[in-house]
Amino acid sequence: MEQRHLGRTGLRVSRIGLGTLTWGRDTGEHDAADQLKAFWEAGGTLVDTADVYGGGEAEYLLGQLVERLVPRRDLVIVTKAGSILDPVRRYDGSRGHLLAALDASLERLGTDYVDLWQVHGFDPHTPLEETLQALDIAVGSGRARYAGVSGFCGWQLARAATWQLAAPGTRTRLAGAQMEYSLLQRGVEREVLPAALDLGVGLLPSSPLGRGVLTGKYRHATPADSRGASEQLAAFVEPYLDEWATRIVEAVVTAADGLAASPLEVALAWVRDRPGVAAPIVGARNVRQLTQALSVEGISLPDEIRRALDDVSAPVHRYPDQDWSTL
Repeated sequence: MEQRHLGRTGLRVSRIGLGTLTWGRDTGEHDAADQLKAFWEAGGTLVDTADVYGGGEAEYLLGQLVERLVPRRDLVIVTKAGSILDPVRRYDGSRGHLLAALDASLERLGTDYVDLWQVHGFDPHTPLEETLQALDIAVGSGRARYAGVSGFCGWQLARAATWQLAAPGTRTRLAGAQMEYSLLQRGVEREVLPAALDLGVGLLPSSPLGRGVLTGKYRHATPADSRGASEQLAAFVEPYLDEWATRIVEAVVTAADGLAASPLEVALAWVRDRPGVAAPIVGARNVRQLTQALSVEGISLPDEIRRALDDVSAPVHRYPDQDWSTL
């Protein structure tokens, strides 16, 4: 699998990442082991997790499989901290919470360091400088090799990345930003992606298949074994089952038919090759689904197909993004 640099850093990652959102919950040890081995054998390196995935079970399961199945040195392990189970305060970006969470993640993962450590979301109740100092401490202590953020909007990412760049050699530059990005969700193109490109931050798209909708599986009904039928994840899928999303899915299916490919391959190839993208992160319930996603490595979309998908999924960006004279 092709490797790419993450942002303007020396960290190289496989251009498809393996997600573990469902590990320890919907994906058990056997399926997780099959996925990790298949991913590694295909040349994949980037494995994404978080301290809250499966209540910590995703990290623990990954830690049990590393070394037993795959050498630690062959993986780029990414984890996140800061998300908390509180309906009022979704994120805790305090230095104390983040560093304690990192130590707990390392223990569950059974490793001395993570390759990329990310703040899971912006905490408006904590000074951003305090949150970013936790990243500096983590990298300075060797517990993390690189640092990044997740779920930051445009101004939040720009402020954080600029703050870190203001004291080179003292502060750790942001290597990556993890954000939802797909043909069904192009909101990052408004401000996040331009900021990331300008500041040298690599984008790690999550849900690159539109929460599974872009595979075409929901075109006629909701499969009983799908996320859309899951008690935990049905609300996660539902926003992408409207009429607007249906038009985009049908365009993807048409493109796939013309290329003798699957809708999954077309949708994943589109986001993988967008400017600024380092590695879309794919989550699968089993190794069969993951193998289908990994097959995208041999596919590149023709320019006319890419432009057609750009047009059908184009978000509405007017003032102030568009020059006022053209409105």
